[in-house]
Amino acid sequence: MAEFLMPSLGADMETGKVVEWLVKPGDRVRSGDVVAVVETHKGAIDVEIFLDGVIDQLVGLNEELAVGAVLAQVHPADERAVPKAAEPPAQVHPAPDIGPSPARPVAVPMAKTGPAAGSAEGDRQRVSPAARRRARDMGLDLSTLRGTGVGGAVTIADVERAGSGRAANPPSVPASAPLPRARTAGFDTAQMRQAIAAAMSRSKREIPHYYLSETVDFTAAREWLEAWNQEHPPEQRLLSAVLLLKAAALALKAVPQLNGFYEQNAFQPGEGIHIGWAIALRGGGLVAPAIHDVDLKTLPELMLALRDLVQRARAGGLRSSELTDPTVTVTSLGDRGAESVLGVIYPPQVAIIGLGRVLQRPWVVDGHLAVRSLVTATLAADHRASDGHLGGQLLAALQQALQSPEAL
Repeated sequence: MAEFLMPSLGADMETGKVVEWLVKPGDRVRSGDVVAVVETHKGAIDVEIFLDGVIDQLVGLNEELAVGAVLAQVHPADERAVPKAAEPPAQVHPAPDIGPSPARPVAVPMAKTGPAAGSAEGDRQRVSPAARRRARDMGLDLSTLRGTGVGGAVTIADVERAGSGRAANPPSVPASAPLPRARTAGFDTAQMRQAIAAAMSRSKREIPHYYLSETVDFTAAREWLEAWNQEHPPEQRLLSAVLLLKAAALALKAVPQLNGFYEQNAFQPGEGIHIGWAIALRGGGLVAPAIHDVDLKTLPELMLALRDLVQRARAGGLRSSELTDPTVTVTSLGDRGAESVLGVIYPPQVAIIGLGRVLQRPWVVDGHLAVRSLVTATLAADHRASDGHLGGQLLAALQQALQSPEAL
């Protein structure tokens, strides 16, 4: 018998609450299945299980549980003797609105991704928490909807399309009820700010940061990007962020000593290049879920993955594996951001790469003054795991990758 534990969904999480079980005792589960919705200061997160067997002894809903607390028991079983239920649970108990809970940073355990539940061969319908809440408000039967999200998941966009033309039925609120605290897609922004402050304070207190910066010539990449976008319809066009993301992944592949974790007083290399992309949430707050195996994806695949991740992050539909296994973080300020950014390392990672906005500046090329598109790339790294020599190699590799954008 094995135990299914409350996962750590980031260095700034201490406790969480199971607000919905997507399985019932006796159900067969496989590694990668989404089995519960856990609410933390980051909002409602779809939590995957990484065990095979029959689930039993589920904890109650809305209990404040520490990271590592037992959520359920999983018994080994012969799949032929105990078939997995083909239907979703007959009754779903929505969670009441719950207030913020205190958070202290803890170490992030590694998690491995598995096959997505609700895929073509899956047994239960996958629905993002935001889509489930919206469908409930609109009075829609989720079993009648066809999902267009990753692995066939029903997204909030699917719900909105199905409910177009129908009147929504939001729950009534008494006139005397106090105004709710500001929330963004299920995120309590005040509590998130406290959690971010706690995690970053711990990082600056415990991690000996060193900082490097490099001015990167983005001209070749910009010209290649403009030519690509002219030849493709709007839905297939790329953003400069995708080229920067892929170049960062290739640089980390060349300098793997900055891709991983500092745990048990030693550097532990990451299993794959899983980049946590920093996403600013509407109304405030920040989250950095992972895009997995960035170095192995094509630019169009990365564009789709990035668009999907940003949409789900802002709608409250992230999965636990996306929050537990980023091996490095990249923060890009975009076209309207500052010229450069010096990040704070998100423990137990050992580096964060910062990318400012692309600017046209005078630049010397082959001894002549020219106007070039430039971007400032910065690195904050953990001196316990590396030094400036390796950090410089990483930024040089990122610069080199962007000089041949057609090879990205």
